[in-house]
Amino acid sequence: MSPPTILVIDDRSEIITSLQFLLEDNGYQMLFAKNPFDAKERLSEHYIDLVLLDMNFSLDTTSGEEGLAFLAWLKKQEIDTRVVAMTAWSNVELAVKAMQLGAGDFIEKPWKNQRLLSVISQQLELKGLKAINKKLSQRLEPANDTPKFQWQSACMTELMEQIENVALADVSILLSGENGTGKSQLAEYIHQRSARNDHPLISVNMGAISESLFESEMFGHKKGAFTDAKSDRIGRFELAQSGTLFLDEIANISLAHQAKLLRVLESGQFEAVGDSKTQFANVRIISATNADCKKLIHSEKFREDLFYRLNTIEFSLPPLRARFDDIVPLAEYLLARFNKKYGKTVEGFDKSAQQLLKTYHWPGNIREMSHVIERATLLTQTTQISASGLHIGNTGSEPSLQTMMTLEQAERMLIKKALHATAHNITQAANLLGITKSSLYRRLEKYDDIEK
Repeated sequence: MSPPTILVIDDRSEIITSLQFLLEDNGYQMLFAKNPFDAKERLSEHYIDLVLLDMNFSLDTTSGEEGLAFLAWLKKQEIDTRVVAMTAWSNVELAVKAMQLGAGDFIEKPWKNQRLLSVISQQLELKGLKAINKKLSQRLEPANDTPKFQWQSACMTELMEQIENVALADVSILLSGENGTGKSQLAEYIHQRSARNDHPLISVNMGAISESLFESEMFGHKKGAFTDAKSDRIGRFELAQSGTLFLDEIANISLAHQAKLLRVLESGQFEAVGDSKTQFANVRIISATNADCKKLIHSEKFREDLFYRLNTIEFSLPPLRARFDDIVPLAEYLLARFNKKYGKTVEGFDKSAQQLLKTYHWPGNIREMSHVIERATLLTQTTQISASGLHIGNTGSEPSLQTMMTLEQAERMLIKKALHATAHNITQAANLLGITKSSLYRRLEKYDDIEK
């Protein structure tokens, strides 16, 4: 088997020479390109296992825009190679942007040889694991009449692409968003696509742990460590060893417990209650919250240093009302699941139900929709679910408020509702109202009291 080929993209000859000695002495083949344009030609001519990418060239020396543009191009071309970004002007924002566009890791110049070789080895190993996982998933994909749901809205499509890019990178991830938006399911999705997916995913509801049992739950305890310690207990960090630890509702723990959690994340070490033996935590941390951590930090209810340990990369899940294009398809997907679960044969939603699904605010997000569709599936006696069968919103037989309004009042109210239901997306709101985008803009100018 031929040695891995590494493409170095850098415009400084001394950097290329230095890397050539280092890489070839350690058994790698090396090609080089002095800018992203030349690199594209190399990639078209050779199979490249890994790219070492400088982030700045002729445009400037600090922004990293040229490197980010190359990463975006590489992603669009779907070229099967790993990328390690390199720059002398490292900053957290640039590193996050590079990793969201597909870089597997980030090295600051001047590099340390052992650190660079370690990162290269890890990225090549991840590349091999990804190929193996893909083959295994194709062989072992279970037969299922209800396929996994595919998001269709632009916001979720973009989010899932970013998550795919960082799932293999062993970094801490913070998931934020309203209750019921699917943070727990997304944590499982990330774990299954990580290099740790053959080890456990351990989930902990941090808000449900009592103050007195925090250390016992997280780090374990030895028999006799306290009054009720009748036997040894394994903590969540040990249970998740080599796998993923999902800390849900992370903002709900006290400042004292935040300090203890921070110590483990910084040092990688912990001790079970009543035990002097130090253990080492080898886990990936994914955490989630519906709180505004920055406000909590400002009010001194959440430690800033812990926050930055948890959110190497943060993903914010949009509420269901902002995923307008997903609402009806998601409802149909849930209906198929509950049909199968309960042996029902409900065929779908009639037009009145579809309209209500799209205009309802969904304060409980996906969790609420799941309950609504499950109940409707069980109770409906017809082939299709109607608006009244959903038991949400105003579906009764009483006259609606619109019949008691002037035409102008009704139009203003309908526009407000459409904007609210689509999170102020003008195109989607216009489609919901059955008018063109320009017509909606004219009405917004007419009713200048409506928030655009």
